[in-house]
Amino acid sequence: MTTVGIPRALLYYQYYPMWKTFFEYLGAEVVVSPPTTRKTLAEGAARVVADTCLPVKVFVGHTVSLVEKCDRIFIPVVRSLKSKTYNCSKFLGLPDMTRAVVPEAPLILEIEININLGKRRLYQDIYRLGRQFTWNPLKVREAATAAWQAFLDYRELMYHRELTPPQAMEEITGKLPAGPEITPESPRVPRTTIGLIGHAYLLYDEHINYQIINRLHQYNAMVVTPEMLAGDTIEASVNKLAGQAYWTYEEEVVGAGGHFLENNTDGIIGIMAFGCGPDSLMMDMIHRQATRQKTTPFMCLTLEEHTSETGVITRLEAFMDMIHRRKQRGKAICV
Repeated sequence: MTTVGIPRALLYYQYYPMWKTFFEYLGAEVVVSPPTTRKTLAEGAARVVADTCLPVKVFVGHTVSLVEKCDRIFIPVVRSLKSKTYNCSKFLGLPDMTRAVVPEAPLILEIEININLGKRRLYQDIYRLGRQFTWNPLKVREAATAAWQAFLDYRELMYHRELTPPQAMEEITGKLPAGPEITPESPRVPRTTIGLIGHAYLLYDEHINYQIINRLHQYNAMVVTPEMLAGDTIEASVNKLAGQAYWTYEEEVVGAGGHFLENNTDGIIGIMAFGCGPDSLMMDMIHRQATRQKTTPFMCLTLEEHTSETGVITRLEAFMDMIHRRKQRGKAICV
């Protein structure tokens, strides 16, 4: 049986159930790289130039960890998911970059997703990917249909049950282990609602964000994330705040941030990667809107490989303490 490796990085948290369904339907076994560790990040950083952003360094580290554990590695090229929107350049050259910096990697399976080229081209690319496992076009079509349904079910589960991607994956597969938990200290503080915005590969990788969701739970906070919002809700917020979005995956940042600003969250935390141009623009847009409204505290955390855990915890403690005090004072602050 052919084994297909999937790095636990970048688009993994958004599409893993879909990818898993597609390959397993075609008779392959799916292998996922282990959760990120210090070694994963160090190995990825050692393979690329220093200016490479943190998410790509993590991705390369996960790819290295899959060497000799699978027959093929799946690395899609996602150019656009919506007409007249485009993806960050780091997604466009992933297969070629991986071949260059991880020459010992097994055969790379790739597919180009570009809605701007039309649905016919997309279907052709799906069949081309499926032919790696079967020459039966009907089988490939059935696999694609099942994969798309798995993705819709995954999104519906997160929306209706208010689950994060790791929680939803656990419920769907029953195989992926939960991330490490921080034992709560039973804080005697009021219950708060915190909107956490950013890309999934930053929000749910507990090594690079220092378990921020669990730490917020420790502060007696209920955490809401972009995946817990309906697609039309995010789109409406994007149109209101920024007009038509240009970057493919920035809608989840702007839309969720705009929605949380208008829907009674006690505070918003934005997480971005150092050196990411689209992230910096979108986070600044949310920050400016929060400053104008003066109703919801906003804090932005910028992550890179040298980010100090102590610094993140200190800022988080100060932010949550300010929110708890604000619930009695009634004044918003942006930090």
